[in-house]
Amino acid sequence: MPLFSNKFSPKKTPTRKASVSLANKDLSPKRVEKELGPEIGHIRLRLGEQEAIFENGQWIPESGKASGTFKENERLKKEVKKLEEENNLLKLKFQLLLDMLTETTAESHLYEKELATLRSKVNHSQRSVS
Repeated sequence: MPLFSNKFSPKKTPTRKASVSLANKDLSPKRVEKELGPEIGHIRLRLGEQEAIFENGQWIPESGKASGTFKENERLKKEVKKLEEENNLLKLKFQLLLDMLTETTAESHLYEKELATLRSKVNHSQRSVS
């Protein structure tokens, strides 16, 4: 009897064999269209008073209490996305205006310095003339 054996280790499950009925069936698109019709449509699910449709990888409630909430959430998601885009645009405009203001202020300071140097030259030349 080993000292470190594990009494509770589960046994391995045997591998499953492929079903004979599925292996012999023809699952080509033409066969599926022939059996189910040309337009299969969306998958619908009804649980009590609630009905849902599977569309684009998610369940969308069609009726019941969840339907109104889902539609309101979708509307709010669109509104949030629209407001985020507007906010990004306003941030960009603000940055642009701030850059323009900075550039104008820098130019103004340069002009003031240039004006001050010209005034000092004019004052200096007037003193030398008098």
